Amino acid sequence: MPALTPVALLASSLLVLAGAMKVVDPTMTSGALRALGLPHAPGLVRAGAAAEGALGIAALVVGGWVTWALVAFSYLAFAAFVVAALRAGTMVGSCGCFGREDTPPHWSHVALNVAIAVGAAAVAVLAPGAALASLRWDGGNGAVVVGLTALALFLVHAAFVDLPRTLAAARAVRPRT
Repeated sequence: MPALTPVALLASSLLVLAGAMKVVDPTMTSGALRALGLPHAPGLVRAGAAAEGALGIAALVVGGWVTWALVAFSYLAFAAFVVAALRAGTMVGSCGCFGREDTPPHWSHVALNVAIAVGAAAVAVLAPGAALASLRWDGGNGAVVVGLTALALFLVHAAFVDLPRTLAAARAVRPRT
């Protein structure tokens, strides 16, 4: 199993999950796009989310350097969207990637998206195969990697959702000097 397999599994699985959340309920994403003056029709959001999920599935099942380059580009586009929201100063409650959870844009989102983009770019160059095909199931190794990827998804979710809330709360209670 290549060393980048966990990175590949995380990046692609996150695309699948976030895309599915926006297909099911495009409301938050539509609102975020509207706040930035971008096209925001629910059908358009669902189509983009379906493409996002399909890209994640393609990376999981098919792979290839083009697919992984598109995954990397997607995360860079997500980072650029968050930077635009932060710079615009408009009220964006959430991008919709995690459903209806209130996850306003934060610089930590930019850092996480860029980090995942770098990981996906590394996969494109160094190990462009399908994420699932590179798993070894002998001796339970594949099950362990899948389990650790699920844990990583949980932690990334916490980093995207809970970390900005915690940082904002800490800033609110910090005494001014």
